[in-house]
Amino acid sequence: MVKTNGDAKLTLKTEEVMVNIGPQHPSTHGVFRMRVTFDGEVVTELEPIFGYLHRGSEKLAEERTYTQVITLTDRLDYLASMSNNLAYVLAAEKLAGIQPPERAMYIRVIMAELMRIASHCMGLGFFINDLGALATPLMYMFREREKILDLFELVCGARITFSYMRIGGVSGDLPEEFMPALVKFINEMPGYIDEYEALLRENEILISRTKDIAILTAEKAINASVTGPMLRASGVPWDLRKSDPYEVYDRFDFDIPVGSTGDTYDRFLVRLEEMRESVLIVKQAMEQIPSGPFRALAPALIHPPVGEAYAHVEAPKGELGFYLVSDNSIAPYRCKIRAPSFINLTVLRDLIIGWKLADLVVIFGSFDINMGEVDR
Repeated sequence: MVKTNGDAKLTLKTEEVMVNIGPQHPSTHGVFRMRVTFDGEVVTELEPIFGYLHRGSEKLAEERTYTQVITLTDRLDYLASMSNNLAYVLAAEKLAGIQPPERAMYIRVIMAELMRIASHCMGLGFFINDLGALATPLMYMFREREKILDLFELVCGARITFSYMRIGGVSGDLPEEFMPALVKFINEMPGYIDEYEALLRENEILISRTKDIAILTAEKAINASVTGPMLRASGVPWDLRKSDPYEVYDRFDFDIPVGSTGDTYDRFLVRLEEMRESVLIVKQAMEQIPSGPFRALAPALIHPPVGEAYAHVEAPKGELGFYLVSDNSIAPYRCKIRAPSFINLTVLRDLIIGWKLADLVVIFGSFDINMGEVDR
């Protein structure tokens, strides 16, 4: 290590130190451990270690009926349970050849976009907390998330693990009081997003600790199969709602926010702008939603024909996909989950090496992972 003092150079003999960060550390966002090697405060090596939470969801799915698997999906990214439900039922419907009615598809889109807003509120709130803010922005964002959870409670009685989606539709129609409550929330939410932006976008501490920090190039993101806001922050306008539309997304007019640099600041901005687009999608869905049945007529125990199917959605954290194999029984023969948090973590080492300990916490926070779908 060389230290310069004016024209004089002082060579110090330093020894690298290995430090375990997590799984108990709050900024590891769950049971995640990093074995980090430092030279002073600079990261020279990082090894991500997980597996503490592993519950074998994919294997458990092979012992349950197709409908019973829905409850397992809630426990993946438990901050985006509605999106998990949707990805799974789309795969099961594709496998069984079941077509949900139009009303059900609109309801699903509304729930998925509300879920995206709630998830991004938590992703941004905890990210700002990692930056050192004493919980004020986080509490503001918790406030809006609670309002979304109130809406979810109206439709299914739950606030975290919803199990609301069903193969062929949803478990129940929208109650009478849902739409007035949704209209109120959707009219208020843009003002709250403006409030977040006014607090944070030009904040000098946020800018100094995120601008040009941990740049993920478009090439590296694509090569690592990174998806979601992380990929779009690198300037790649890839969003499954546009690139491979499912449900009724092709009927809505919305933009795909993208970054210009791919740094930590861009990852923050993309999520902020995505909330605005989700509000726009929900408004259009509310205007277009038809009357009619909320679920297709389908047997309680489905026996899909022998075959395989893959379906994916643009979940809040990226592409969430389910690959199912049927042997014509009442349970999947095989179930494989493409979890965005797990795959996005593959670039963690490359982005953190060369930065300091304080940067490590912020860079990791910008990934917005959930260990429920990493250790699935």
